[in-house]
Formats: sequence, C-alpha cells, structure tokens
Amino acid sequence: MKPLLALTALLSLARLFAADAPRPNFVLINIDDLGYREIGAFGSDNKTPALDRMAAEGRKLTSHYAAPVCSPSRAALMTGSYPKRALPIPHVLFPNAAIGLNPDEHTIADVLRSAGYATACVGKWHLGDQPEFLPRRQGFDYYFGLPYSNDMGPNEDGTKSDFGKKPTAAQAAKAKNVAPKKAAASVEDDGIGIRGAPQPPLALIENDTVIGRIRADDQVPLIRRYTEKTISFIRDAQAKDRPFFVYLAHNAVHFPRYPSEKFRGSSPNGLLGDWVQEVDWSVGQVLDALREQKLDRNTFVLFVSDNGGPTNQGANNGALRGSKGSTLEGGIRVPGLAWWPGKIPAGTSTDAITTMMDVLPTFAKLARAPLAADRKIDGVDLWPILVGAPATPPRDVFLYHRGLLLEAVRSGPWKLHLAKNELYHLTSDLGEASNVAAQHPEIVARLTAIADASHSDLGRDGIGPGVRALGRVAHPKPLIALDGTVRTDVAGPQKNFP
Repeated sequence: MKPLLALTALLSLARLFAADAPRPNFVLINIDDLGYREIGAFGSDNKTPALDRMAAEGRKLTSHYAAPVCSPSRAALMTGSYPKRALPIPHVLFPNAAIGLNPDEHTIADVLRSAGYATACVGKWHLGDQPEFLPRRQGFDYYFGLPYSNDMGPNEDGTKSDFGKKPTAAQAAKAKNVAPKKAAASVEDDGIGIRGAPQPPLALIENDTVIGRIRADDQVPLIRRYTEKTISFIRDAQAKDRPFFVYLAHNAVHFPRYPSEKFRGSSPNGLLGDWVQEVDWSVGQVLDALREQKLDRNTFVLFVSDNGGPTNQGANNGALRGSKGSTLEGGIRVPGLAWWPGKIPAGTSTDAITTMMDVLPTFAKLARAPLAADRKIDGVDLWPILVGAPATPPRDVFLYHRGLLLEAVRSGPWKLHLAKNELYHLTSDLGEASNVAAQHPEIVARLTAIADASHSDLGRDGIGPGVRALGRVAHPKPLIALDGTVRTDVAGPQKNFP
C-alpha cells in the first residue's frame, strides 16, 4: 500500500471511532443466486450502471465468500458465525419447516437495535417460516417480504416456471401424484419442511401478518415493492432522527425469473439478465434516495449475493469453476461491493478473504455496539480491509462447508479440497484447473492440520461440540394452507387467499 493512502486510511479510522462521531447507517443488499460475473463491475455485458457507479465510488470485494446455498449463507450473515455453527442443516429450509434460526441467536438486527438503531428486513428471509423464526422475532422492527425462495409454492401459482411460461405436463403430473401425507411425513422426519410438491402457497408478510398470496402476476412487481418499502423506511427513520439498518434481500434473481415490463427484453442475457438489470435499478433508487436526503456521507452500503450462480439455469460465474450448491469457487465466491463516500476509498479493489460472517462484527464495531460475550463469533472486523489500512489481512483461514461436511480449506492463496487431496493456488489458478498437491506436500499437510483442528469445534462431519442448537417448534403449520386458509396467529383482516 502507498504510504499516503495508508496514512489517510488511519486518519479516517481515528475520526470514525471518535466518541462524538455520528454512528453510521447501514444498508445491506443481498441478491439471490447472482453469479460472480452477472454485473458490469465484475465483467458482465448486462447493463448495470448503478452498480458500476457503486464500484467506481467504492471498493470491490473479489474474494467474498458466502455459502453454497441460501439458508446457510443467510445464517452466517445474520449471526457472524460459520453457517454450520448457527444453522446446522444439510441443505436449505423449505415451507412448513419445524426448525429455523434459533431466536436465542444474536443477529445483526439484535445487536444494532440494542444500540438504538431502527431495523428493517425487506425481502427474502429463508431462516424459518414459523412465526417463532420470522424477522420480527430476530431483532427487526419491521418486515415486508417472502419467508423463503420464490420457487417454493404450488405449480399453479407460477412458482416453478419463468414469466410467460406455464408448468410443464411433467411438473403438473408430479404435483398431482405426490400425496400430501408423504409431504407431511417429511416434516415430521427431519423438520426441514415440504420439498417439491405439493408445497403450500407462497405468503407475502408484513410485520407479523400474512397480507397476500404470491402468484405469477405478484412476482413481477416484487423488486419495485421491496425498493419502495426500503426507501420509505429510510425516510421514516431519518424523520425520527434515528440511525438505521436496512436488510434488503431481493428474491431476484432466483428462478423463476419475473422481470417487470420495463426491463423485459432489455438485456443480452434473457430473463435472467433482465432481472439483473432491474436489480441494478433498485440499487440505484436506494443510492439516489440516500444522496437526496444527504445521508450518503454517513451510510455504509454493502452489496453481495447469497451464493454462487446456478450455471444449469444460465448463471455466469466467469472464470470460476463450479456452480451453486458446491464448494468450488463458483458455488461459494460471490461479487461484493462496499460503498461509503468519503470513508471507503473510491475505485479500489481487494482480493483479501472477506465473508458473510464478517458483516456482523464489522457493523457492530462501526456502530459502537457491544457483541455478546456468551457465544463464539467466527467473523472478523473488516473495516481495516475496506479502507485499505492493514499490512496483513485480519482473516487468513476460511473453511468451506457444504451442509454439515467440511469439504475444503483455504489459507492465503492456497485451497485444499479434502476428499480428493486436490490443492490449488487461487491467485494464479482462479478456475481450480491445476492440482499442485504433489508439488507442495508441506502446504497439503498444513491445510489438512487446519481441517483436523476444526473437528474439536464444528466437527469435520456431523455436529461438533461448538455447534449451537437449532430453533424448533413441535407442530409446524403452513402460513397458508393448500386451500388458501391462513393461520389464525398470522392472519390479517382477510382470513384466506383461495
């Protein structure tokens, strides 16, 4: 690092943490299934001017790690811990799950609300759909959104097919032939929820109330509605002179894709590209609102994806090998952008390891909010990396879990896939194409030792002693039943949505 830039960064840190400095606001934007190379700043030909400007005015995070799939990634984001520590499940949660993120966990929202922040979650939650697990029980003052992915609903509601398409005959036959008792039995067996068909209708929730049933036509305006709710919350918090934290978690660009009419056909990459461009519009609206209200100089905005893009659905992970669901780089490394004019240096980039679980301790440090001493946090404060100050990055080791299994370990540029003893140097071999284990036995031994050491904490497979308990309810019920009836404890003025 150049001496002048390092000195500037250190002076910025000193001013930021002065006792009389105003505490920053936070906007955390999480996109669903966005591939590594889906936005212009990371090499896409999709038109993303707002995100490109965000990168030009901020810092690109080129080695940002999530998890292979949605629920574990969001658990890491909320708790500052490895996904396996906070949400020990083999894959993702489904509708009517008996388990979810334990309300005893200390989420980002819990930590910031305890420090006086107004907190809102807008969009996809996916950490449990029973009332005990929803955002208002996890530290958020306000919630508007869907409890899980936009494909988790009945075929006839358009959840299994893109805009303008109808379920195939095979999908319809599958839905008809799966007995409800079989789906119900899966809930009792493992608590993960109802997979496949027949899943219950997809519920739109505001605060603690089901306010609608999401069908195909309702998916089209979701990005706009989420954006409007986010900006409205920001304005309300400003009017009350409160610092705020908004978690904007778009269901886009997860399959099925439902871009609005304005963006349909606007990209060179089909409905997926169209929805990426609509996400960009949303980001632009939020950033413009911050500028208009003169909040941009005191608001930290972080943009990420929850996992790698699914290449079998057309996603573009660029040079990264692999896809959503894997611990290859294409399954778990995601595009990241950090923006705070005047604080984060413009037009910069870092290849240091950053992760979802680092967000909580970073926000807490900036908000001068204490973390609970009774639980282990795996995340580290990234602020020195974001301003370019550290001589050495605060994180050198990252563990790649897929469900309950530790599959790979990274230290510095070296990544070891444990099952096949494959070693890759990610700086020179981003695509994990050349296994160099035979040439570097000492590196293999060191990374294997790191993996072995994790056994006494998280466990290399299964549940280790450092894994915390899931939340669990005895008798889960769908938010909306198959006949459209809404649970009485989450029903609004309208009691059903046939």
